[in-house]
This record gives sequence, structure tokens and C-alpha cells, in this order.
Amino acid sequence: MIVDILLTALALLGTFYTIALARAAASRGQLRPGLEAIGLGAITNFFDTLGIGSFAPTTAWLKLRALVPDSFLPATLNAGHCIPTIVQALVFIRLVQVSPLLLTACIAAAVAGSLFGAAAVVRVPVRIVQGTVGTALIIAAGLYALQNLNLMPNEGNALTLVPLFFAIAVIAHFILGSLMAFGIGLYAPSLVLLSLMGLDPKAAFPIMMGACAFLMPVTSLRFIKTERIDLRVVLGLALGGAPAVLLAAFTITNLPIVALRWGVVVVALYAALLLLRAALRPQPDTIAVPVP
Repeated sequence: MIVDILLTALALLGTFYTIALARAAASRGQLRPGLEAIGLGAITNFFDTLGIGSFAPTTAWLKLRALVPDSFLPATLNAGHCIPTIVQALVFIRLVQVSPLLLTACIAAAVAGSLFGAAAVVRVPVRIVQGTVGTALIIAAGLYALQNLNLMPNEGNALTLVPLFFAIAVIAHFILGSLMAFGIGLYAPSLVLLSLMGLDPKAAFPIMMGACAFLMPVTSLRFIKTERIDLRVVLGLALGGAPAVLLAAFTITNLPIVALRWGVVVVALYAALLLLRAALRPQPDTIAVPVP
């Protein structure tokens, strides 16, 4: 019953966000996404569905190709990957078993945290965005490396958590939700934390995807109204990403994931260095116009 309510609410939220995004893009004359953004959305969300993650490789490519200014990164990541993430959640919440109470509590906490983060990120100086995203890329690269070296926890088999760990998980997802607004991916830290507390890693997938799928449209509805966003890139990521998620979820069973992760590690570290160097340069900070 709880799962059905979550899926219905998510479908309605996704529909509302899609309409709002299309209207915002039309009002700015940005309804024509580029082929590069569509391709980027397809590739990153395809591998995101398989556990590679989308924020780090997308950030790296956007930075290396200079497709958007650094200050646009948080809004672009959240708004662009929102619809593909909703598709992921609709699939995995239905297919993978986990405690409905734990699932709902972590989703609610992440959404609450994202509201705090979204209010902050549209006002902070550009150099803080650069430094935060650059640091996040280094952390993400480290987590990918640990996965490849088999140093990540993977022995849990529970479908729920004892009360103490339940409370810790909820608090942690509030924090992770607030960091999502800055372009810091939730998947990897959520998976690590839940696995360390004994949850079956497979059961962590609907929690990770559900939390992101609910918080991303909430924050993105704010982001698409700001000046720090290019909706052509956002639309491209969404248009390429949604069908790629379905392709990966239902047809792909065997890919060289380890080799792909090492590639992401290298690219993410390079992009992180560029962002951190830009953050440390002596330059005047600029602040976006706050959203009413």
C-alpha cells in the first residue's frame, strides 16, 4: 500500500515537473537541446542505472567541454537528471524489496534537506560552488576506486534497520539531501552508509533512487527559475537519459563496469582539479539574483 502511494505520488510529481520545465524552457526560448547534451544524458544515465553514478561524469564532461559556467553546475545536474532519476525510481521501487517505512522516512528526510540546500545554493558565491563541487568529485572518485578494489561494504542482508540505525539513516539522508542541491551525488554515500549498518545493498537502491527522485523535482522547480541554468542542456540530459534508463534496467546484464569506473575516476579527478583551481583564483565573487 505504501509503495503504491509512493509510486503514484512520484508519477504525479514527475508529470508536474516535466510540464513546468517545458514551460520554463519555452519562456526563455531554450526549447532546442543540443545533440551533445542528449548524448551526454543518455550515456551518464545508462551507467547511472547500472551503479556508475551520473553526477560525477556529467560534471566532468560539462567542465571539460565548457558547456555551462561553473556556477550553473548544481542546477544543471539536478534539473537535467531529474526525469531519468524518476524513471529509475519507478522501476526499482517496484522491483526491489525494502522496508516501506525505512524507504518513506529516508525519502522524506532527503526532500526536507534538499529544501534547505536549494535555498542556499542559489545565493552562495561562485567560488564556493566551484570548491564544493570540486571536493565532491574527489570524494566520488575515491568511492569509485574503493568499489573497484572491493573495499566497499557488501555483506548486509537485512531489509530494514534496528531503531538506532534507522534514526541515523534518516538524519544522514537529510544531510545528503541538502548536499544534493550543490551537485554532490547521494547514491554512493547512501549505499555505503546503509550497507555498513547491515542493509542488503540491493535494498539500498530503491532508497537511493527514491530519495533522489522525490527531492530532485522539488529542488529543480526552484532551479529552473534562477539565472544559473541553461535549460537547453537540461532538456538534453532529460531527453537522452530517460530512455537510456529503461534500456539499462531491462536489457543489459553484463558490461565491464570496473574498467568504466576507473575511467570515471580519472576524468572526475581532472575536472575536480580544474574546479578547485578556479575556486582558488583571486577573482571577485558573483552572486545570483535570489529567487523570490
